[in-house]
Amino acid sequence: MKIYKESLDTMLGIVRNYTQQTTDMEIERRVYDIIDDVRTNGDAALKAYSEKFDGVSIEDFKVPQEEIDAAYESLSDDLKAALLKAKANITEFHSREIEQGFVDMDTPGIIRGQKVIPLARVGLYVPGGTAAYPSTIIMTALPAKIAGVKEIVMVTPPQKDGINPAVLGAAKLAGVDAVYQVGGAQGVAALAYGTESIPKVDKIVGPGNIYVATAKRQVFGQVDIDMIAGPSEIGVIADDSANPVHLAADLLSQAEHDPR
Repeated sequence: MKIYKESLDTMLGIVRNYTQQTTDMEIERRVYDIIDDVRTNGDAALKAYSEKFDGVSIEDFKVPQEEIDAAYESLSDDLKAALLKAKANITEFHSREIEQGFVDMDTPGIIRGQKVIPLARVGLYVPGGTAAYPSTIIMTALPAKIAGVKEIVMVTPPQKDGINPAVLGAAKLAGVDAVYQVGGAQGVAALAYGTESIPKVDKIVGPGNIYVATAKRQVFGQVDIDMIAGPSEIGVIADDSANPVHLAADLLSQAEHDPR
């Protein structure tokens, strides 16, 4: 039971640390200033932050469709097969979640019901700093497509060597309508308020670092959000009876998120 207690103490320490991070007033102020700047200055602010944070000079935030098509064609057959398999699994699962409205006229003099209407436009935030996350795209875009969302746009941080082809290929496969190369709190602000280049959305979904999470929390109410994602979704509590291979597999499934 000693291993169990040490593991539990470690996990609680991580939770306390994250709680402190998410209430760091310095981060709150920085994110507020970024959001206010983007809301006031639009594309000009986005370009300045891309140069400051990403080291990339951006003239046109929107990725051309030809580039997205070419990225998909460049993917290996194995990666395409994996993405297609994931798409099939995700589609099959979320198709079961579709909500239906109803109208009840059985009671004389009373008409009651519920009408389910898809959102007009949803924005996906796709991280791009540490690694490429094509899985984020298909897991967020496909449920929106299945629900009947009319337009899906995506933001992802610009890269000095261009956006990873797997990310662009997944966007094509999932039916994303437009991809914009902008990230961080400024990307969230662009989706929430709109700029000259990037349209305002009704809901923002997708994970990100502490600045992205804080920005999503601050714009909630202006737009809807999915949730405030933590630094990882997995914690393992085990004693000496556990299979270490299985434990390692569970931990590795989140290792792409951060090297620490």
